[in-house]
Amino acid sequence: MKLTKTLTAFTLGATMAASAAFAEGTLTYAGSGGGLAQVMKGVFDDPFTAETGIAVNALATSDRASALKAMQVAGKVTWDVTELNPIEYATASLSGWLAPLDWSVMDPNNALPDDAKLADAGIAATFSTVMAVRTDKLPEGKQMTSWADFWNVEGFPGGRALQNQPIDNLEFALIADGVAPADVYTVLATEEGQDRAFAKLDEIKPHIAVWWTAGAQPVQMLSDGEVAYTSAWNGRITKLAAEGVPVTINWNGGGIKASYVAIVKGSENVEAGQKYISFMMTSPERAAQFASMVPYPGMVKGLYDHIPAEKGTMMPTHPNNVGDQFVTNALFWGKNLGPLKERWEDWILE
Repeated sequence: MKLTKTLTAFTLGATMAASAAFAEGTLTYAGSGGGLAQVMKGVFDDPFTAETGIAVNALATSDRASALKAMQVAGKVTWDVTELNPIEYATASLSGWLAPLDWSVMDPNNALPDDAKLADAGIAATFSTVMAVRTDKLPEGKQMTSWADFWNVEGFPGGRALQNQPIDNLEFALIADGVAPADVYTVLATEEGQDRAFAKLDEIKPHIAVWWTAGAQPVQMLSDGEVAYTSAWNGRITKLAAEGVPVTINWNGGGIKASYVAIVKGSENVEAGQKYISFMMTSPERAAQFASMVPYPGMVKGLYDHIPAEKGTMMPTHPNNVGDQFVTNALFWGKNLGPLKERWEDWILE
């Protein structure tokens, strides 16, 4: 027994020493933390370290735009690669806080579509803000299939909820008013279009039971039967349905969101950062493994060849779903969020 313990200790010590000798440095990744970080550790971080010798120091972060600004002002960059939501990406890109990426090195075989490869970021994952419906609350013989139906409170009685923010709701309102998803930002870019969206929101406002502020809220309200119809994030509704709650996703008019990854301007680990982003984004097998655990798929070609059809059809970029949605325009919101958020906050209090 003592010999076994001694040999085990020696083996572990030798392995750790070999790993330390092989390590080529540490890459700091600013992500969301929580359960998502655990999935990324297993699917991306640990395999990346095993292949390259570069350790990944994953940080749980929030308000990344403010943190990036502070780093640039101070001239002291402590992150190498960062996750960014659409608004964070737009803010950082428009402000020049991100390093340029060399996709000829990162994706030499063109495994990614051009839409996923931006000059200063990559689209690593997607999710959608969708309409979630309690099927047992629908009027007999009816299906809620559009935002126009959501606005039709007489034809579809029942509690409703929407997120307390202008993003998505202005788009949903225009779609409910007859604007095609593909044209929503053309209309919303005009003052008349913005007025039109708020006028349409005036119609539904008295019927919104809750303006939710956290992603768990619509899930709980649907589960409890507090509301029958709500906007929500697709992955949470997929999980709720798997738990046996009679809910379904209506993809029509949903808003696809990108989760971006980028290298922070001023990082001293640009080469390692590009290797990490490439590792994360360009393998359909790894992307499928990630999407099977967290239903926010990437955009690498061949992804859905590695996902069972019943899972794939519940994802936002599946061919059955993607054509009925709009892609949230990050640069539009990056330029216009300030005044529209101020108008929203005044409107919500009226």
